[in-house]
Amino acid sequence: MRIELIFTPNEVKEEELKDRTVLVIDVLRASTTIAYALHNGCKGIIPANSIDGAIELSKKIGRDSALLCGEREGIKIEGFDLGNSPFEYEAEKIKDKTLIFATTNGSKAIVKGSNANSLIVGSFVNFQSTFDHLSSSSNDLAIICSGKLDQFAIEDAVCGGLYVSSFLKEGEYQLNDAAFAALKLYEGYKNNLLEMLKKSSHGRYLIELGFEKDLYICAELNSLKVVPVLDQGKLVSYNGS
Repeated sequence: MRIELIFTPNEVKEEELKDRTVLVIDVLRASTTIAYALHNGCKGIIPANSIDGAIELSKKIGRDSALLCGEREGIKIEGFDLGNSPFEYEAEKIKDKTLIFATTNGSKAIVKGSNANSLIVGSFVNFQSTFDHLSSSSNDLAIICSGKLDQFAIEDAVCGGLYVSSFLKEGEYQLNDAAFAALKLYEGYKNNLLEMLKKSSHGRYLIELGFEKDLYICAELNSLKVVPVLDQGKLVSYNGS
């Protein structure tokens, strides 16, 4: 089995994903928020790669049953219901609602990877559940790091390295250079994920915006048991919770 890690979505060759399982990672904060939203009972999450696309989709579905969610430059988009902080996605706000999700990096990466045989969204918070699900597949794995504005983001690479490390404990896998590099980054930061998030450029930016508490929740390992799976364009919880 081959594991290919891709540092930014603009490196993705969509035609090569058809027979692969894809794992999309956006630690700060989309993949963490998606996990919390599904854990707290939303009906499903539709990723959108633009603000206009999200708004058009909400008109078709209806605002009574769908919430507009997302951010630009870390801040909730004007006129949207929710931003991209996991703390916003409380059960009383989102239970049984469909979420239309348009973030700067994460939702675009999900759309970019949607041509895959199957697509999972993972992070630190739901690592073990997503790893267990991924390890049951015999397909080659592509790990897409969402990055930040099409640039390398260390937090996504470290999280990708966690998955690579765990696969290597299960058996022998062929890694591309990026997967090997991510593994080494994870080995260097595995004992202090929170400090790594605080030192990352995106983490520092979120702290400046007043979202420091988000870093603490994003650094929690295995705090949730939820597997977000893309099913006909919508992220749903594999375990049905």
